[in-house]
Amino acid sequence: MLSGRRLDLLDPSPLDIEIADIAHGLARVARWNGQTEGPHVFSVAQHSLLVEAVGRHLDPELTPPQALELLLHDAPEYVVGDIISPLKAAIGDSYKGVERRLLAAIRRRFGLPAPSPAFARLVKRADRIAAQAEAVRLAGFSPEEAARYFGRPRWLPEPVTALCEPWPTAEAQARYLARFHELLPPD
Repeated sequence: MLSGRRLDLLDPSPLDIEIADIAHGLARVARWNGQTEGPHVFSVAQHSLLVEAVGRHLDPELTPPQALELLLHDAPEYVVGDIISPLKAAIGDSYKGVERRLLAAIRRRFGLPAPSPAFARLVKRADRIAAQAEAVRLAGFSPEEAARYFGRPRWLPEPVTALCEPWPTAEAQARYLARFHELLPPD
């Protein structure tokens, strides 16, 4: 990692995880394999901010740790990249195991418990709503096609939908870090 940390993918230690590495990596990983409209890629960092905003829209009473869980939901992708769901399914449990271990180490690093089943469903729902919006606004899906894969579109307020406008890498990285620090101030 750029921080100088060495991360063992098969046995990740929370001590080797730095938020600066996560933000840097996620800002450089393209959602939709880069197949999006606009002058910049739509990064996983920006997607994560969108998912957190959708989650807050669905449940305005979220606590800062819950909002942080939403923000970090795809954090393992700073190391393993964003693999499309059909390929993840083909790869199977080996990939999912690496991703689960990384996410568990990330949660431990930042003092987050594993989410309750109900909250895990909220994270998944916010992720699907964000993916549906991205599919139509950025990835060339028709509304009908996006609904088939991600469910019916849901109305989102303008400040949330504005997060679908791709940003330059440095902006995505800075905004991700800033939101992280709002939710988990330094000790």
